[in-house]
Amino acid sequence: MREPVLAIHGGCGAIPNAELTPATDKAARAGLHRALEVGFKVLKAGGNAFDAVAESIVILEDDPVFNAGFGAALNREGVHELDSSLMDGATGRAGAVAGAKRIRNPVRVARALMENADPLLLIVQAADDWAEAHGFEMVENSYFTTASRRESLTLMLEREVSGDVSPVSERDKHGTVGAVALDSHGHLAAATSTGGYTAKPAGRVGDSPIIGAGTWADDRTCAISGTGKGELFIRLSFGHEVHARMLYQGLTLEAAINGLIHDQMSALGVGAGACAVDRDGNVMLPYNTEGMYRGWIRPEGVFVAIHET
Repeated sequence: MREPVLAIHGGCGAIPNAELTPATDKAARAGLHRALEVGFKVLKAGGNAFDAVAESIVILEDDPVFNAGFGAALNREGVHELDSSLMDGATGRAGAVAGAKRIRNPVRVARALMENADPLLLIVQAADDWAEAHGFEMVENSYFTTASRRESLTLMLEREVSGDVSPVSERDKHGTVGAVALDSHGHLAAATSTGGYTAKPAGRVGDSPIIGAGTWADDRTCAISGTGKGELFIRLSFGHEVHARMLYQGLTLEAAINGLIHDQMSALGVGAGACAVDRDGNVMLPYNTEGMYRGWIRPEGVFVAIHET
């Protein structure tokens, strides 16, 4: 039997340290703790890694602090388009949805598609229709909207009109939630969910629902969920690349993931982060931005942080 471990991220699009109020800091940390505790409860009971990551993500999807589900970013037309995926490292099965507009918890549908195995990925109306036909909770698109996300969209569009070229905050550029786990049976799993970035073009799909890009799990190496500029994660096949460097080059998880995030992506000026765990239970939570909502939990303790601490 293995010692179980669960690690999560709430996006490298963390609120800048200078803007983080005590109330916001408390709310974000509380949300991370809840997600860790709910997912780890599954693992402590001997449950599967894929159930643990799914339950952790549900907590984050329901928390408006994070950019997934309730509180997700709005596209430039003022609509929420949600992406999510889940992969089981024991079997290689995976499921995903992209551009969903009415699924309250997209990760639950991704998990169901993983078990179904075919189709693996459903998009837009097809994803909503499949979810509704299979009894998942559906909501109006407006359910996901919060005042802060509406304000972010307004400000972003105003910047475009005025020609403001000053740097956009990481929180508005991107934001994603992710979870990875190693269960007591030695199996790995990963899940990711996102609303994309504020004022994204309608129909844009990032890396989060793309298996091998934003999400990857393989019992031979690691489970990983990424956050950052999705287009580059897709181009690099980020998740699979970390796996391949470990499997074929013999790199450790630390060397493989840092080589991508701190070397390759940083050199390109791209904000990126991830949560990852290898088959031995080693956890990595790297990021090259000012902060990343993140944490892990093991039988001996729990860790949560936003910026350096």
